[in-house]
This record gives sequence, structure tokens and C-alpha cells, in this order.
Amino acid sequence: MRWNLPRRWACLILGGALLMPYMMTGVLTSGLLQGQPANFLLPVQLGVFVAVLPVVAVTGLFLPVRALEVSAAQGLLGARVETPPRQARRSWQERWRTAAWYTLHLGVGGLVSGCTLAGIPFTVFTFAVPFVGGPERMLGMAVEPGWAALRWPPIGLAVLGAVVLFAAGAGALLARLAPVLLGPTPGERLAAAERQARTLAERNRLARELHDSVGHALSVVTLQAAAAGRVLDRDPETAKNALAAIEQSARAALDDLDHVLGVLRDGDPPPEAGPPQATLADLGDLAAASGAEVRREVGDLTGVPAVVSREAYRIVQEALTNALKHGQGPVRLAVAVQDDDLRLEITNETGANGTTQPGIRSDAQADRSGARNNRPSAGTGNRVGAGPGDRVGGRGVTGMRERVRLLRGELEAGPVEDGWRVSVRLPLRSAP
Repeated sequence: MRWNLPRRWACLILGGALLMPYMMTGVLTSGLLQGQPANFLLPVQLGVFVAVLPVVAVTGLFLPVRALEVSAAQGLLGARVETPPRQARRSWQERWRTAAWYTLHLGVGGLVSGCTLAGIPFTVFTFAVPFVGGPERMLGMAVEPGWAALRWPPIGLAVLGAVVLFAAGAGALLARLAPVLLGPTPGERLAAAERQARTLAERNRLARELHDSVGHALSVVTLQAAAAGRVLDRDPETAKNALAAIEQSARAALDDLDHVLGVLRDGDPPPEAGPPQATLADLGDLAAASGAEVRREVGDLTGVPAVVSREAYRIVQEALTNALKHGQGPVRLAVAVQDDDLRLEITNETGANGTTQPGIRSDAQADRSGARNNRPSAGTGNRVGAGPGDRVGGRGVTGMRERVRLLRGELEAGPVEDGWRVSVRLPLRSAP
């Protein structure tokens, strides 16, 4: 308290200084109404003081004084005031709270300033009374110099102590009320929470997009590079096509990575308008770029909403990535609309150890069998995420589940007879 008292006292004096223009205007107006000359040197004018407080409150409603008061409360009062978020328009709830604080600060600060300006000179004068050369009048009483005037210094000290206690109590009161009146209003806290939630949701979406697109691209690059290396001598044209697919996948992954990293580096939510996102209409390009044999059974998808189409594309991309990494043989992809649902089904066979990649010729598989047999088996568990359908750290199936849950759909992913199956149902319309 004693260390904060000087600064809190300064904050109260600041309030008194801000009150002075109102008081001077009030004294001038009072003199004009009474037909008397204004006397700005009157030490106390309670009537004017009370009259100007409503004007102070109205000023706090409309003038942008909140930032100034927050700085004063934090720097001088030592109050822990949470910095309110910036708003395009001031709400009336914030206006009323700011006006209440502004009136309280100037009112209490004016009283403390008046007591300070009167109390400190009075105390000094009481110590000088015993030594002055003639009788003086104090508080309506004649004071003679000499031993009889020695009773006044203790009175002066008592007055000074009362002023100090008044300033300390007023400063403590303002420090306690500052976080309540100057901190964020419930509406501002709700708006800030909503903005934070939107930002986090967008960042999570970007993380899923990055995981799906880059993960898929790396799987395709790995598969195509292995295939190109096997057939480079005997089938240069196939190797050339594989290298072209690697270049295309790598470029797409770099574009996605650059976009996401740029957003995360800026620290701000991405703009609403951005590069076009892939939809179910791009399934042909997705299957062709994968380099695997994909047997597509695609129905009429013209009635699928855009948001469902985008999320469904990412789900298919993730499922196809898992198939490329952990399966063998052709991949069956079935996409169709049934009643009011979009149905997705991706199935493929799994190898004996769940790690054989599709699209590589049988002789290449034989060449790699020794290396594969040294890996632990990963296709025997019944828990989703423990077998070939789950990728690094379990994020593959988890990402698909998050997308499906957001669209209020259903996902089944797990081993079936001689293979792995991902089945998804996505409602085309939200429930009424």
C-alpha cells in the first residue's frame, strides 16, 4: 500500500485536474445566472461540484476516454485491468460503464485534490504559527504567537493524516473498481471468444488440409518413385509418367504448404476468398495422380452441396492415402447419393503384414519382400487406428472422423475379410 500510495495519489490528482474545466465552466455559469462576477478562487463550491457531475457522466458516454482511463488505472493505480478488445462500434453497455468510472474518478479525484490543496498548506501554517510576528486568525479563532500556539502543530498533523488516509482509501476503492468498470464487458468477452473460436477452427481446418494434401502427396511420391526405379530400364515411358506424377504432386503439396505456413506466420485468420478447393468433381485427377489402379464407381453427384463435396473429397484423399501406404491390389472407390445421404466406400486388399503398396509390379514386390518381412505386423488388430487404416500418430482416421462428425455423418473404418474398408455416410442436408 505505501509503495502504491504516491502513484495512486497522482491518479487522484489527475482526476481533479480533469475536473477543473468542468468546475470553471460551472462557476462561470453560476455567476452569470446570479448576476455576479465569477470567482474562480473559491476553495469549495459544493453546489457547483454536484451540478457538474452529470455533465461529466454525459461526457464519459460519448468521448473516447476509456483508453486514457485504462492506462491511468494500470500505470498509476496498479490495477490489473484486462485490456478490452477493439470494437468497431462502442456498445451502450461499455459506454455506461466507462461513464460511471469517469464520473467516479473525477468526482473522488476532485475531492482528494481539494483536500490536498487545503490540508497540506494548513499543516505547514500550523507549524509556522508559533513563530509569526503577530496574531493570526485560524478557523475563526485568533491565534497569538508563542507557547499558546504550540497546540496547533498536532492539529495540523492530524489533518494531514486524515488527508493521507482519505487518499489511500480513495485510491484503494478506485483500484478495486477499475477492473470491473474498465475491463471487457460480457458482450466484448463473448465477441472475443467467438473470434478466437473461429480462428482456432480455421487453423484446425488448415491443419487437416495440410495433413491430408501433403500426406497424400508424399505417399504418391514414394509410390511413384519406387515404381519408376523398378521400370526405368525396361519401360522408360512408364518411368517418365511416374516422374511427371511426382512433379505434379510435389508442386501441389508445396503450394498448400506455402499457403498454410503464410497464414500461420501472419497470425491472422485467412481471408474468406482463397484458392479454389478440390471437390468430388476432381476425383478423376486424384485417382490419376495417385499412380495406383483405382476402380471408380461414381454416381450422379450434381446435387451434393459444396461444403459436403469438399469434405468428402478430403476424406477420399485420406482413405486413398492409407490404401497406397498399407494395401495391395486395386482400390475400389464407390461414391453415390442414396436418398438424402452421400455414401463413400473405399476398399482394398491388405498384404500379409499390412504394408505392401499397390501399383508396384509383382516382381518388385518380390524384391522388397525381405525388407517388408522385417517390419512388425500391423493388420491384425480390431481397434480402428491400430492397423493399416491409421497413419502416423493416428491422425489419418482421426482427421476423417473429425470431418464426418462436423457434418453429422457416420464413419466406419476397419479390417474386413482380406482387406480394409472405409465406409462413410454424410447427410446432404442439416437436420431441421
